[in-house]
Amino acid sequence: MDIRQLQAMITLINSEFSVSRTAEKMFLVQSAVSQQLKRLEQELGSPLFVRKGKRLTGLTELGQQVEQQARESLNAVNNIKLLALDHIQLAQGILRIGCTHTQARYILPPVIKAFNKSYPEVELQIHQGNPQQLVEWAGNDIVDFSICTEELAESSKLESIACYQWNRSLITLPDHPLLQIKKPALKDLCKYPIITYVVGFTGRQHFNNSFAKAGLKPNTVLSAADTDIIKAYVLDGLGIGIIANMSYNRKSDTKLKQVDLSHLFPWETTRIAYLKNKVIRRYQQTFIDLFLQVVRQDDSNRFKAC
Repeated sequence: MDIRQLQAMITLINSEFSVSRTAEKMFLVQSAVSQQLKRLEQELGSPLFVRKGKRLTGLTELGQQVEQQARESLNAVNNIKLLALDHIQLAQGILRIGCTHTQARYILPPVIKAFNKSYPEVELQIHQGNPQQLVEWAGNDIVDFSICTEELAESSKLESIACYQWNRSLITLPDHPLLQIKKPALKDLCKYPIITYVVGFTGRQHFNNSFAKAGLKPNTVLSAADTDIIKAYVLDGLGIGIIANMSYNRKSDTKLKQVDLSHLFPWETTRIAYLKNKVIRRYQQTFIDLFLQVVRQDDSNRFKAC
């Protein structure tokens, strides 16, 4: 058994059991990938893959057990390489950040700008996904860090750092009746069509729970993962928007009015997470430090540091 066989197996799983895509990712021909997988099964003396004709469609029970050990082995090998790179102080590479649209659009820009000045030879990659994908990507080391509000703290495979807390804001057109109420109540919001985040994103479950506990049912007419889409439909007159308060910018959102709703909803905690036992390179630690520094020094009252 050698590392290339384990790499072929894990790359195949990450490629949804497509041998052609596995070959592309490993810069091999398909026959070479098939050979590596066949040799691994021969070495172990038992099938690892479920087959349908000539196609591989999944893992056997043994294959599932081997997958876990293979990922841990490859992570250990990768950690050794990272230790060596930092020893020779090679500040080059790729930093893969998994995050939601809200983080990419409204929180990360100053962090990325500062990081790029310190490490101009490191390529930053932003991989946008939903919270479930972000947990999976970080847990399988497909990204170096994941940043979001939901689910990261619940994974036993991840180390997570609480970074900042945020709440929600109401956004409306300038002539909306709700602007006459200093502190709107949940029942006030229920009188109007609401546009907010889709279930699974940006604290939507706590949003739903707040209304349910009050015995109210909000009239949610549209939900989206992207705050800019919510803003666009509020501007179009479809309804009022309820968004993460750090997503409202007084300078750019001049056509919208904002009202703080932190008296109505629980505070949410955004975290940055990475695979347990992962060796953190110096430039990766710098990114974490810069992220924490930016949110702790922010004086806009959009969120509060943990």
